[in-house]
Amino acid sequence: MRRISRITVAGAATASLALALSACGGTSTSSSSSDSKGDKGLAIAYDVGGKGDQSFNDAAYAGLEQAKKEFGYETADVEPTEGETDADKEQRLVSLAKQGYNPVVGVGYAYAAAVKGAAEKFPDTTFGIVDDATIEAENVADLVFSEEQASYLAGVAAAESTKTNTVGFVGGVDIPLIHKFRAGFEQGVKDTNPKVKVLSQFLTQTAEEGGFSSPDKGKTAAEGQIEKKADVVYAAAGLSGQGVIEAAAANKVWAIGVDSDQYQQEALAKYKDSILTSAMKDVAKAVYNLAKSVEDGKPTTGIVKGDLKTGEVSLSNSNPKFADDAELQEAIKKAKEKIISGEIKVKSS
Repeated sequence: MRRISRITVAGAATASLALALSACGGTSTSSSSSDSKGDKGLAIAYDVGGKGDQSFNDAAYAGLEQAKKEFGYETADVEPTEGETDADKEQRLVSLAKQGYNPVVGVGYAYAAAVKGAAEKFPDTTFGIVDDATIEAENVADLVFSEEQASYLAGVAAAESTKTNTVGFVGGVDIPLIHKFRAGFEQGVKDTNPKVKVLSQFLTQTAEEGGFSSPDKGKTAAEGQIEKKADVVYAAAGLSGQGVIEAAAANKVWAIGVDSDQYQQEALAKYKDSILTSAMKDVAKAVYNLAKSVEDGKPTTGIVKGDLKTGEVSLSNSNPKFADDAELQEAIKKAKEKIISGEIKVKSS
């Protein structure tokens, strides 16, 4: 059933999405709707790296595609631009809201200020932000995850799989969010085998320096860790993680992917035999669920957290060598049960 609380847009405000967004440096794709009311649905604005990162942004796009298919409405997805400001991001979200898209989701913590500003201007539109829990507003959903829990399981997998007793972690940017990935991974490794050494590196201090969008940086970092005998390397680095996976494949060691099931990503198909598993967070589900809540006329707001218990963080089982390793799977199962029960408290920093 279509919701009746849509923002209607008339006249010049219904100009094409591409033209409206070009003013703030964005690009978009949209799907035409057969809905005679002209209602518009979910719109997402990508984080750095954009669509095609085989990871974080692509997971959000999968949620958009699911909503578009199920609800049969018009959607939009908008790319970031290099060197953009918070004001640019806010203008992008404002443009989408003006055109009647609802909900509007900023993919990534970098949208915090923009979502806050746009939500104040459009109180009847539901906004969402992925990976940020700082916005307290009646029309904002903070979509966050216990990444440290999935990373802990990745640490168990790494400790069980290493033959050199050395593993690596490559973080995209030195920020609290990526510290969660590292903390969980290191704890999982050490709890499984205290003898295993963890080499950790952040690619950049800020996202603007390319930490989430530079496969070459990821490749160089992974090669350095592999030279120091790391034979399992876990990347939490967005698009830069592709370089980590490439380096692992070239050196015949294991890579652990992140956010999406990277073993299944078409762009990484030639490297998939080197992808042991991926520490996933179901951004697609979170984005879709927000769209569904708006479609049902009961918009979700406030902090919405996914963890191992809800099934919104997990390890992928696509690689048969991983899935069929009974001893490894048993170790992961036990760790998962202890985390869910509270027996294991996973650190987030």
